[in-house]
Amino acid sequence: MARLVRIPRLNRLLAGLMLAFGLVGLTAPAASAAVTDSMPDGNGWIRLAHLSPNTPAVDVYLYSFGDPRAQMTLHHVAYGTVSAYLRVAAGEYTAAMRGAGSAASSQPVLSTTLSVKPGGAYTVAGMGPASGLRLRILKDQLETPKGKILIRVIQASMAQHQVTVTAGKEMLASKLTFGSLTTYRVANPGTWVFHAVGESQHAAQTIKLTPNCIHTIVVVDAPGHLKIDDLLDAAGETNMPMGGVETGLGGTAPRPAPPAMPWLVTVAGGGLLTLAGAVAIRRAWHRPLHAR
Repeated sequence: MARLVRIPRLNRLLAGLMLAFGLVGLTAPAASAAVTDSMPDGNGWIRLAHLSPNTPAVDVYLYSFGDPRAQMTLHHVAYGTVSAYLRVAAGEYTAAMRGAGSAASSQPVLSTTLSVKPGGAYTVAGMGPASGLRLRILKDQLETPKGKILIRVIQASMAQHQVTVTAGKEMLASKLTFGSLTTYRVANPGTWVFHAVGESQHAAQTIKLTPNCIHTIVVVDAPGHLKIDDLLDAAGETNMPMGGVETGLGGTAPRPAPPAMPWLVTVAGGGLLTLAGAVAIRRAWHRPLHAR
C-alpha cells in the first residue's frame, strides 16, 4: 500500500512541474515583448570626416558627455577621409581634433558638441581652410520616398572656389562655393554620369543609384583635377552602411544575451528526468524480493 500512496503523490508533483513548465513557455515571450515595447531603440549614428584640403592629417576623438574615455578614435585622418558610421546611445557628445600623433591628453585644435537624438544620424566634418577650420555638424537623413533616392552635394574643393554639379541633364548644385552643401533632393534611381565643373578643373564619374538609398556627393581636390566621392548615407529601409575607410570601425553594442527558453527547457527536462528516476528507484526498492 505504501507504494500505491507514493505514486499518486509523485504524479501530482510531476503534473505540477509540467504545468509550471507550460506557463513558462507561454509567459516568457510575452514578457520579452513587453520589455522590447517599453524600451524603444535609443541609438543614433555618428561618422567623422576631414574635408579641409590644406589641413594636415589629424587624430579625431569622440567622447560621450561626462566620460573621459574616447568612444571612437581615428588616427592620421587625411583630407577626403570619411569614417564608417558608429552606433551610439542617444545623448550628448564631444568631437575633438588633434594634430596627428599628438597625445590624447593634449589640447584639441578644434572641438564641438552635438546632441544625438534617437534614430538620428550625423556627420561631424572638419571643413574650411586651415586658417578658418571649423567642425560642422551635418544632419544626415535616413528615410526616402519609396522607390526613389535622396541626394545632396558637399563642395570641399578649395582649388575651385565655385563648382557646378550635374547628373545627366539634372542640375544638382550651381556654382556651389567652397565649404557649402545643398539640401537633400528627391531623384530617380538609375546609372548617371556625374560632372563637377569648376573654373579651371572638372571631374566626371558614373554612379549607380539604387532605389531607397541616400547619397552624399562630395567634390574634393585631387592633384591637378577635381574628384567626385560618393558617400552612401543609408541603404534600403533605414539600414546604415557599415563600410568605410580602413579604420576598422565596428559597432560597440554588447552582444545580446542568449534566449532564456533553451536553458529553461534543459532545466525543466532535467527535473523531469530526476523525478522519473526517483519513481523507478522507489518502485525497485519496494518491489517484493522474489520479483527482483
